Parts: sequence; structure tokens; C-alpha cells
Amino acid sequence: MTISSRFAVGIHILTLLELNKEINTSETIAGSVNTNPAVIRKIIGMLKKADLVEVHPGKAGAKLKKGLADITLLDVYQAVEVVSENELFSLHDQPNPDCFVGRNIQQTIEPIFISAQLAMEKVLLNVTLEDVVREIDNK
Repeated sequence: MTISSRFAVGIHILTLLELNKEINTSETIAGSVNTNPAVIRKIIGMLKKADLVEVHPGKAGAKLKKGLADITLLDVYQAVEVVSENELFSLHDQPNPDCFVGRNIQQTIEPIFISAQLAMEKVLLNVTLEDVVREIDNK
């Protein structure tokens, strides 16, 4: 299993809103992402709820609500992933308590999983949308 592609699509949408100065309708964005406009509208709704984009009823298009340097990839991740704190990795249910490994595995690996999630979130916190846009501009 992998993290949902909503995260990558959310970054794609926000980057396109910055770099494409024309009207960015869900159809236009869907063309860039190569997906259905309904998927784009759903993710834009999540980004709007997280206060990252503005969408005005009756007007086509969306725009960034914050500056590029003020939007971290952690902001985007949290907006679209809906992963609760310390729940990126799931422990398997009901290991066999009569087995030495089954009895001890969860309490052994859970702190490792929590540390891994915190490390990932720290990396995402230190990368802004400005960094992404700058990298695309350099290509």
C-alpha cells in the first residue's frame, strides 16, 4: 500500500494555480493532472477547507489563498490525506497472544512507526510550495 495520490495531486494543483496565470477551471487542472474534473473538485474542496485556496461560487477557477512560502507540504498532506496523528502505519489486528512474537510485536514496532511518521512530517514541514515552484521553474 502507498500513501494516496491525493497528496501528489494536491501539490500539482497548488503548483499549477501559481504557475498558470490563466483561469484554472477543474477541467483545465484535470487536463494537467490527467484525471477526471470531479476528482479535482473534491481535492480543491479539501484544500479550500484547509484554507489553502480560494474558490468563488459562480466564477470559474481557484487561486492560492496564502503565499508560496507560507504553504508547506505538510499543510497539503494534512489537508488531503486525513491521516490522524500517529496513524500513518497500521498495526495488524489481533496477533496471536500465545506466540512469543505475536504477544510482543505491536508494542515493539509501534514506537518505530511513530518515529517514522514524525520524521516524514518533519521533512514535509521544511519544504514549501515555493521550493516546488522554484524547482519546476528551473526545469
